[in-house]
Amino acid sequence: MLKSLLHLFYPEVCLSCKNPLFTNEISLCAQCRHQLPLTLHIENPDNEVIRKFYGRLPVEHVSSLLYFHKKGIVQELIHHLKYRNRQQVGKFLGDWYGEELQKIHSEVKFDAIIPVPLHKKRMKERGYNQLTTFGQALSKSLQIPFFEDVLHRNTYAITQTKKSFLERTEAKKTVFEVEFNENHHNKHFLLIDDVITTGSTLEQCGKAILKIPGARLSIVCMAYTH
Repeated sequence: MLKSLLHLFYPEVCLSCKNPLFTNEISLCAQCRHQLPLTLHIENPDNEVIRKFYGRLPVEHVSSLLYFHKKGIVQELIHHLKYRNRQQVGKFLGDWYGEELQKIHSEVKFDAIIPVPLHKKRMKERGYNQLTTFGQALSKSLQIPFFEDVLHRNTYAITQTKKSFLERTEAKKTVFEVEFNENHHNKHFLLIDDVITTGSTLEQCGKAILKIPGARLSIVCMAYTH
């Protein structure tokens, strides 16, 4: 009742066009959702994103749901998720991509989901990891566990755009450590992130995860910058 009254006087608006949302719409109105640039990576196992990791990382599946364009709807969505704590965006994208991944799950068979972690200092500053609701939604759709305590980031990185060339080179040495036990052995891990750009962070994370005995690796992201 209270929620209905609040919605009446303070209606949720589309994060892109700012028009009021209907009751069954989440984050985006139907019109803006239809404008989202889908990659359709899931229909092509040898897609442009998995090719980015050839010779760098042994991966079984790599895909993203959307294309990321500067000043586009996808950038707006992820900005709200990452910097304005609009966690429903992660759930919205996770529910959507979870349904798509179900189509290949019987063939690929992921065992658990691991998000790219934030450093403790960044986590304290922001108060949340923008991948949590995305990962939880995927976990529910695929019916596999979501592990936030397996992969750890040991170095605190400043924003990439503010780094000098030397600092960017040093960033490649960013250390990710994996914490595991026998229950994690011989599992197929699905590593998740928000946007794939160069793939260097995912490469480092993947190499850390593959230190787990018998581990196999796949990667899924919300969006891809091409």
